[in-house]
Amino acid sequence: MKSDPYIKRTLKLKEKLEKKSQFLLGPRMTGKTSYIRNELQDMVSLSWNLLDGRLRMRAVSDPGLLKEEVEALDLHDCVVVIDEIQKAPQLLEEVHLLIEERNIRFLLTGSSARKLRSGGVNLLGGRAGHITMHPFVYPEIQGTGYSLERIFKSGLLPSAYCSENPDESLGDYVALYLNEEIQAEGVTRKLPQFSRFLEVAALSNTEILNFTNIASDVGVSRQAVTGWYQVLVDTLIGYELVSFTKGIKRKTFGMPKFYFFDLGVARALQNATVPTTTQSEYGKFFEHYMFMELRSYLDYIQSKDVLSYWRTTSGFEVDFVLGERVAIETKTTRKADTRDFTGLKAFMEENICQRHILVCCEDRPRKLENGIEVMPWRYFLELLWSGKIL
Repeated sequence: MKSDPYIKRTLKLKEKLEKKSQFLLGPRMTGKTSYIRNELQDMVSLSWNLLDGRLRMRAVSDPGLLKEEVEALDLHDCVVVIDEIQKAPQLLEEVHLLIEERNIRFLLTGSSARKLRSGGVNLLGGRAGHITMHPFVYPEIQGTGYSLERIFKSGLLPSAYCSENPDESLGDYVALYLNEEIQAEGVTRKLPQFSRFLEVAALSNTEILNFTNIASDVGVSRQAVTGWYQVLVDTLIGYELVSFTKGIKRKTFGMPKFYFFDLGVARALQNATVPTTTQSEYGKFFEHYMFMELRSYLDYIQSKDVLSYWRTTSGFEVDFVLGERVAIETKTTRKADTRDFTGLKAFMEENICQRHILVCCEDRPRKLENGIEVMPWRYFLELLWSGKIL
């Protein structure tokens, strides 16, 4: 059977690897291994994949095996890849030593920062950079016949996006995550409750976190729910979107929102159908998709701008605030009216951001007299990824 053609990724690691070692973290099946094989293989001198059970067992019991193999091959000033480093964090002491002694740059991939931290390692103390790999982003798939409806159905994980049966692929992914990732994180004694928690968390996707309500729905303690959300963050399955609280004219909420890393996975966990344009869920899916693009963009360019949201106790809201420079509201309307600009207008009174943008489904961009920019979503993503929003 002919394999699907490789889709070139926006992530650029070659220049970084020429200078120093790198951690490449990301959820399972976002394409880390495929990326290395297709775009970095010409600079790799040695590769270990710790999904290989025999190799993993040997590495855990004898981390010095790595140094012995490097010395046997007489490797210097080159790139060595270790896939799934969180499965043998003991190797990081050897990695540290080889960086110092042989000027080797390591590319260390993984799907859980939690396992690395719990292993008592220091992530090489600044001797390695860090970048997160996300599912597909706009520049990678804009020529693949994609649409909002396709993204809402499949999400942007490569395996699901390229599948003829994305529902099946997403179902398999959820099962894989529960059976492998979560059990590896030590939640096995409460796996049935955790499965229910995932469903409730998915139903609360894009909303302000309410640990007490979720704990009540799941039937566990608030402390357990708080810890389980941290598991999702540590395994890169979700992100907290913090509240923007620097405004002084209006009182704001302080609790974060939560977004799953992929809207297809969130839909699979919800066991939901793809929403139509007339359903309120369509707007939530659209907001989630814009979050994915913004989060990916900031990580890929390694921006220090914090992504946040703004909501006041009186009901004004802006979906996203990039640093203190750009405020973004998302609407699925094809003809924005006064109601769609309410949040942006209120936020403009705080005099914080230079740009205020409504991302929507209109056909053409325009700019209002008060400075608010109305952008079709494709136009917005073109500007974002070409560096013209920030």
